[in-house]
Amino acid sequence: MIPVSRVELGPDEERLVLEVLRSGQLAQGPMVARLEELFATTVGVPHAIAVNSGTTALVATLQALGIGPGDEVVTSPFTFVATLNAVLECGADVRFADISLDDFQLDPEAAAAVVSDRTGVVLPVHLYGLPADLPAFAELAARHGAALVEDAAQAHGAEVQGRPAGAWGIGCFSLYATKNITTGEGGMVTTADDDFADRLRVLRNQGMRARYQYEVPGHNYRLTDLQAAVGIPQLERLDDITKRRRQHAARLDEGLAGVPGLVTPVVRPGRTHVYHQYTVRVTDEARLSRDELAAALAERGVGSGVYYPRVVFDYDCYLHDPRVHVDDMPNAERAAREVLSLPVHPHLDDTDLDVVIGSVREALGC
Repeated sequence: MIPVSRVELGPDEERLVLEVLRSGQLAQGPMVARLEELFATTVGVPHAIAVNSGTTALVATLQALGIGPGDEVVTSPFTFVATLNAVLECGADVRFADISLDDFQLDPEAAAAVVSDRTGVVLPVHLYGLPADLPAFAELAARHGAALVEDAAQAHGAEVQGRPAGAWGIGCFSLYATKNITTGEGGMVTTADDDFADRLRVLRNQGMRARYQYEVPGHNYRLTDLQAAVGIPQLERLDDITKRRRQHAARLDEGLAGVPGLVTPVVRPGRTHVYHQYTVRVTDEARLSRDELAAALAERGVGSGVYYPRVVFDYDCYLHDPRVHVDDMPNAERAAREVLSLPVHPHLDDTDLDVVIGSVREALGC
């Protein structure tokens, strides 16, 4: 089976992990500081604050911004559930706006239509590794006095107009096992705001500025040096990792062009895609449905994934929550019926890509 994602770590990661084990400093320490410095440099901001998951990055950011009951957060209905859960954990309401079907990103005009005087945060999601229209969202947030928070969980190294994702507002990245950069579990918050960075560092460390000097009720949101040791070598190789993903995506674009009912990824001008996922749409014009195509690929030894099979609020635990404001989201609902992600990870070779392309074309009668 050619998997839709694969994690491979090498001697550089092993060397740094062994260095941490021998040091006796396993919790947050100098290796985390090294990862933070490297991440801040990569994003081009003064501050990167490591936390223990991408979800925590979102929760801690909203908490440090003072978001709570009575506030609203405007975001995408087509995302992983962590985006929604983070807002609810802070006690705020969630307002959804529909996506643009061609690129799966939150539509700025739709978002502008639901912003209100209660909106504290505008929260676009850079889905699949393609950044949202950040200039439009930066302008929208500024116009309404709201914070711009980027759910950049899948967008390590992506850019808009030459400016990295995570540098337009407050960036929230995931370092989960299957992300383009991984520490197994982990997250990172990026910001140019000195005061916000200071609040977040205190918040993640039980509200302490120094040992037993408590300033606010806090949490244990810390990353360990063991996890940071896994991430540092990958971050140093990020350009190469991204280059391979883009090369593989280009091969898939070329090989899958012209297949009836199959829509390959769209990249808007001025944005760069880092292809956390290579996600196609299987429309009604295709020979097979999305789920039938996934089954046919599995029979041919090709893995695939559906990210995501329903809009994020379409579950009983959210539909009956008064803080979750549900409206018709036709583009997001259609995307959830049609999307299928194909292997694009950097560990594929030319033969793998030929098999993926040939299997899709054969299954769809081309």
